[in-house]
Amino acid sequence: MPRYFFDIYDGRSFIRDSEGTDCANVDAIKDEAMNALPVIARDVIPTDGDKQAFTVPVRDETNLTVYSATLTFAGLWMGDVPIPEPEPMV
Repeated sequence: MPRYFFDIYDGRSFIRDSEGTDCANVDAIKDEAMNALPVIARDVIPTDGDKQAFTVPVRDETNLTVYSATLTFAGLWMGDVPIPEPEPMV
């Protein structure tokens, strides 16, 4: 089974995957990258502000990037203005 390497980039630092993961097909590669992103983001977002993007570029055994997934978080303070109630439908 082919081995793929799931690197991590958070906009400032790059962590290279030196172990890799065996993936049977392209769906397994996509699933692995998609499942990694929320886990990575969960610990960083609360401490690192309201704008953050996390990217997992995936390399094959020949070091060729074959897939890339990105998760973007953008928080926006709305102030103390209440959200208006919807108007009744007539």
